[in-house]
Amino acid sequence: MKITSALLAFFMALSFSSLSRANEVQVGHLERVETRGLFVPIYAVWNKSAVATVVLYSGGGGGFGKIGTDGWPSSMNFLIRSAKLFSVRPFNVILVGRATDVSSLDGLTRIGDDHDLDNQAIFRTIKAKSTAPIWLIGTSMGTISVTAAAIRDSGSNIAGIVLTSSVTAYRVKGAVPTQDLAKIKVPVLVLHHERDACKVCTPYEAKDIAGGLKNSPIKKTVLVSGGDGASGDPCEALHYHGFIGMERDAVDLIANWVIHPSM
Repeated sequence: MKITSALLAFFMALSFSSLSRANEVQVGHLERVETRGLFVPIYAVWNKSAVATVVLYSGGGGGFGKIGTDGWPSSMNFLIRSAKLFSVRPFNVILVGRATDVSSLDGLTRIGDDHDLDNQAIFRTIKAKSTAPIWLIGTSMGTISVTAAAIRDSGSNIAGIVLTSSVTAYRVKGAVPTQDLAKIKVPVLVLHHERDACKVCTPYEAKDIAGGLKNSPIKKTVLVSGGDGASGDPCEALHYHGFIGMERDAVDLIANWVIHPSM
């Protein structure tokens, strides 16, 4: 499905009343999740009225950057800079950092056993604090982490996943289409910008991801247009690859789908 800016605005206005917002952005805090004899830092915003917990996996080498003067992580990654938009929804919001023995999360690390153990520790921490269903959202290299987690989880912890700006090139270790997608048994939303010019995250290959999701009960692929101000490397966060200039629209679409996943 292709959604233009006008259609996206229409759908968001139509569904706005079904998705309540908090009155203001809530500031979260850092937590340490014990795992493998070390820890993974997470930045967490807990909401007593949460209907879902969204766990955000950034792209590149992972992590969420230093805490800024506003109390929020400073990374410009699409999901990290948009985390405040998730926080005004009825969600717990968790930003995933790097384990203390990892300097950068490459594709091989993201599909590895240690990363899985770290993820399982994060899920246990979340479930100890909230009964809200857990949804994983990844962008770019973060889609490798989210896909691998859903494959290994077999639906025991994860309610669904969202893949944004998916890594599709087979030469990248762990690229989404190279993983065993048939093992994913939860709803999946694939969101991609039609002008994403990153050579390892192509829109035409992202459209094919759904074909491998043979056991996902609900799967949907959405290509969006719109945004403005694209600059720099087309594989970086401030280009169409990072939904630049349309962050609120992208988050609205994701948030609505998390609450009401549909074909």
